[in-house]
Amino acid sequence: MSNAHRARKRFGQNFLNNDQTIQRLVSAISPQKADRLLEIGPGLAAMTEPLMARVEKMEVIELDRDLIAGLTKFDPSGDRLIIHQGDALKFDFSTTSSPRRVVGNLPYNISTPIIFHLLDSLEHIVDMHFMLQKEVVDRICAAPGERHFGRLSAMVQSQCSAISLFEINPQNFTPAPKVISAFMRLTPHAQPLVAQSLRPNFAKMVKCAFTQPRKTLANNLKKTLDVTQIEALGIDPTTRPQNLTIDNLVKLAECL
Repeated sequence: MSNAHRARKRFGQNFLNNDQTIQRLVSAISPQKADRLLEIGPGLAAMTEPLMARVEKMEVIELDRDLIAGLTKFDPSGDRLIIHQGDALKFDFSTTSSPRRVVGNLPYNISTPIIFHLLDSLEHIVDMHFMLQKEVVDRICAAPGERHFGRLSAMVQSQCSAISLFEINPQNFTPAPKVISAFMRLTPHAQPLVAQSLRPNFAKMVKCAFTQPRKTLANNLKKTLDVTQIEALGIDPTTRPQNLTIDNLVKLAECL
């Protein structure tokens, strides 16, 4: 496809340009013929084309109308490539008879809101493979006790296992971003660590606990739970939020 399309800053567009990297991404996704693939932000179809070659049918969500015409060239009949023109943040991921595998080179400016939106439809998702800013991937994948473990890590890991697969340097994109990217896999837990009914309280608790990451848990929760209540759960009130496990946060949420 022609690279004549100029990347738009307001859409956070950075297009992949390295065939070797693209093949590495496709191999990591490992699409099977019958998979229901959905790509967010296909752009100039750098990943769309090799992914389409491996599956019977595929969907894409693209916000930029100027790119739609280029995408229709791959399947003029519209039988194999279903194009949804619109915003992924408003897309209903639950409208499917069979669960989807979601992939995408997510715009850095909306990557976190898109992931949170997808977490609400996990029963309709097999797995997710995303290219994101490395810093965001580090935060999502950080384990309890690690420096980057925070609100984003806890919210995602309460519902999915998160693995950083490999890094991608800026020269693999046009225009080259100022940051290093990373490719990651999110797989929904077979048994969610947080019950559906507890999710609003869990989100509230995580937000409170990580208000000021350098302060103690007791300090961050002083308007919510007192020291005695925290101790009764077997949790040290003087601990820093980054040392909490998902299980700790679930207990705290149940206590609300």
